[in-house]
Amino acid sequence: MNVFARFASGLPGAFIVTTILFLILAAMISQRQDIELSEDRSVDINVTRQLQDTSIQQQQEFQRPVLDEPPPPPPSVTDNTFRPSVSAQIGEIPDFSQAELDIGTGFNPDRDAQPMVRIPPRYPDMCQSRAKSFESVVVEFDVTPEGAVVNARVLDTTNACFERAALRAVERWKYQPKIVDNQAQPRFGVRTQITFQLGE
Repeated sequence: MNVFARFASGLPGAFIVTTILFLILAAMISQRQDIELSEDRSVDINVTRQLQDTSIQQQQEFQRPVLDEPPPPPPSVTDNTFRPSVSAQIGEIPDFSQAELDIGTGFNPDRDAQPMVRIPPRYPDMCQSRAKSFESVVVEFDVTPEGAVVNARVLDTTNACFERAALRAVERWKYQPKIVDNQAQPRFGVRTQITFQLGE
């Protein structure tokens, strides 16, 4: 009930204050309308840039460079009897008919046994557990006149587990036989080292 009473008593006061403010503003606006502008203060601003066309290329008269004149040709010889004189002494050619020279044929057919086919050894699976990362086997064998490997034997090894694999690989190799006086000869005591590495 107090709220309604306060609202009813405050409403007329608010109306009176609003009316007084309205009248004051209306009087101020009516006074502003009497002022007139005497001068036109508008300013014209042009922001476009005017560029003047300039000639970029000037045509100039092309002048060819002056080249040096070539030298005059040498005078020609009109005397038909003119011949340059040449003096030389010719030495005697030595006589090789009595000399005994042995220059050979330039070709020596003799040769040592040379490998033609070398099959690499297979890494044995049973040796992986007790083998190092690098193992080697030194093998000695003979080569027949037909080029076959015989009498293969192990001279030294870092691991005895690899001896059998090394011998099997060497026995499958093929050689060109040793040649002496155009005849194939057996070659004894050929040595080689076979290596085994993990990961090959």
